[in-house]
Amino acid sequence: MRQEFESTLLENCVTEISRLPGIGRKTALRLALHLLRQDPGAANALGNAIIEMRRGITYCRVCHNISETELCPVCADQRRDASTICVVETVKDVMILENTGQYGGLYHVLGGVISPMDGVSPDQLQIDSLVARVAAGGVKEVILALGATMEGDTTGYYIFRKLAPYPDVTVTQLARGVALGNEIEYTDELTLGRSLQNRTLFADSIKA
Repeated sequence: MRQEFESTLLENCVTEISRLPGIGRKTALRLALHLLRQDPGAANALGNAIIEMRRGITYCRVCHNISETELCPVCADQRRDASTICVVETVKDVMILENTGQYGGLYHVLGGVISPMDGVSPDQLQIDSLVARVAAGGVKEVILALGATMEGDTTGYYIFRKLAPYPDVTVTQLARGVALGNEIEYTDELTLGRSLQNRTLFADSIKA
């Protein structure tokens, strides 16, 4: 049963906080009341930080990672290996893989995985822009760093087929140190680092 509040302002605040993933109305109420107990400056600082983040952060025009400029720091770094592209599902995966310290190439953020059950088709993901990067030349390897799930495997196979016209590009995937059914964000950094180092040819995974 939905809880009603005497204060419309409190009700509105709880409603907006509860829109965040993983936060129900009880947790939203607790957070809202916590903010009320703080100095007004604390709430203002939080609100301003959210507004500034939303206004100031955009997406890299090349890899679709979050960025405050046209190119994200990774794409703009001349020291990175531009011949290798690591394909991930989300921006959070980029952060996690960077924390392993085991990868020095570039990234490509798909923005999700193919999932017919959820209404996510290939044209809703950043797959065409990945193919365009490969077609532009200079790429020697594409690493599929997707979750070891049915949707991740489906997406990986789709990308593998899209890159088939470029035989000089090797398509690899993370070694299966990532447990079956696991998402990248729930895998520890040590396992991810080893999976990057011991990546395997994607073609080997689809052979009968």
